[in-house]
Amino acid sequence: MMNNNNNFQNIFDAYQLVSGAKIKGKKDDEMFELGEYDANKRGYTVYPIDNGVRYDDFAVVVAEIELKNNFLIEIVKVNTALAA
Repeated sequence: MMNNNNNFQNIFDAYQLVSGAKIKGKKDDEMFELGEYDANKRGYTVYPIDNGVRYDDFAVVVAEIELKNNFLIEIVKVNTALAA
């Protein structure tokens, strides 16, 4: 299971907040998946994940500043050859 803190890092800016990214609370191991940014609500839709399953029937909107202060984001390995 990937709930190890070594797989997560602090959120420093909005460029890290991409739809589908896995996040978890800094104080607990509850997992979530980021959805799309909702400009009208000024936040990101966040869906709970349990045993790898995303629950679409329950979602909350979380502001960027709250994500930065209270959540960690999964480290994703990027293919640097594509970025060159």
